Amino acid sequence: MLFTSGLFWILFLVFLPLYALIKSRRTKMMMFVIAFSLYFFYKSSGWYFLLLVATSFIDWWVAQFIDSSKNRTERRIALTVSLVLSLSVLLFFKYSNFLMWNFEELIHGNFQPLDLIMPVGVSFYTFRTISYVVDVYKARIQPTDDYIDYLFFLSYFPCLVAGPIVRAKDFMPQLQENKPATREMIYGGLWLVMLGILKKAVFADYIAQYNNIAFGNPTGYTGVELLMAVLGFTMQIYCDFSGYSDMAIGLGSIMGFNLGINFDYPYRSLNVTEFWRRWHITLSMWLRDYIYIPLGGNRKGTVRRYINLMVTMLLGGLWHGAAWTFVVWGGGHGIALCVHKLCKPWLDTIASTRFTRFVSWLMTICLVALLWIFFRADSFHAAGQIISTIFTDFETAYIPVFFTKRFTWCLMLAIIFGLHFVPRRVWDKLRDRFIDAPWVVKLLLFIFLIQLVLQFATATVQPFLYSQF
Repeated sequence: MLFTSGLFWILFLVFLPLYALIKSRRTKMMMFVIAFSLYFFYKSSGWYFLLLVATSFIDWWVAQFIDSSKNRTERRIALTVSLVLSLSVLLFFKYSNFLMWNFEELIHGNFQPLDLIMPVGVSFYTFRTISYVVDVYKARIQPTDDYIDYLFFLSYFPCLVAGPIVRAKDFMPQLQENKPATREMIYGGLWLVMLGILKKAVFADYIAQYNNIAFGNPTGYTGVELLMAVLGFTMQIYCDFSGYSDMAIGLGSIMGFNLGINFDYPYRSLNVTEFWRRWHITLSMWLRDYIYIPLGGNRKGTVRRYINLMVTMLLGGLWHGAAWTFVVWGGGHGIALCVHKLCKPWLDTIASTRFTRFVSWLMTICLVALLWIFFRADSFHAAGQIISTIFTDFETAYIPVFFTKRFTWCLMLAIIFGLHFVPRRVWDKLRDRFIDAPWVVKLLLFIFLIQLVLQFATATVQPFLYSQF
């Protein structure tokens, strides 16, 4: 059960009025939301929801112990135990087959993969519980005395499947205050949910149809067709993941919680450093605060800074998937970040004109799109074929033919791309007008959105890409 399923929305329409009735009674509200969240997880991952409950209890108890202990060694041991347990679960479900396959390759054995089903969202709630225990250890936050509070935080269903990676320091104070949702939060949240549905169920799912075919058989397509598939996936993954984030943040807002921001028009970026400040912001900040800075950040000299950056990005790539292609994707971004930081003193001397900004943007978007090939391709061989064909079999005469044959697909790509450059003040004004609009207007817009979804619906509901990670 994901946000794109009809079952979720039927259940949510039943859930919401009951939630509103008991919102002011904090304990009852929390128990009700926890029950719904665990049922949501059960429908997504079966009995693995018990793993989430066990993880939450262990880390809640460990955080309590760390806070109460005055012995530095005991605190370190407790932190280590928590990290080992959390990461062991992640490693087992996500990387067992990957590690065994690589070992078998070394000894030339006959590898039989384990029949494992990875719990949905395990990467995301693992990162959230790690951040909680580490923050308590570092005395950045006080642990909650109530286990129910922590279980609510870790199982909260809008964040469960694919983030955002909300931290306890931002979420727990809101839970303690338990303020009612304002009119702006409710209708602003609905606006975000509708944008998320538009991005995911209309744009991403429609564009994915051609992308899947082209990436699945790169030898059967020309350079023009493969280049368009690469650009298509570049927009697909943005619409898919930012669409999910919009829905999650919107649902949280409707319920009275501010879950922050996770995407900030990343394809506007003028360099790769800016891209990672705009793309999957909660993950970028997590990698910075819990890997890069603990490794020494930029405090250990220039060489160590670049090593720390590469290690962080390589681990970030591996986090996205148990395959070497993901490691190369992360490593490629790590190299690009190192090069940008190395060249920054020289780049800062170049005058900022429309032309230089355009060149910077063009280089950045080309690099990001190129690296997405490794993220999407099934193997290095497939990625190499795609890149080779684009550069060796690119017939410009076929471009208008492609546009004619796939006009709707190209139009959607152009719309997504163009909307990236609509000023933020315009989006804010549209949101405010939606909030102030009569309920009839809101209803008509929602009906129009559903019509679009039905018009462009694929044969099967496409899963969220990031729910796999």
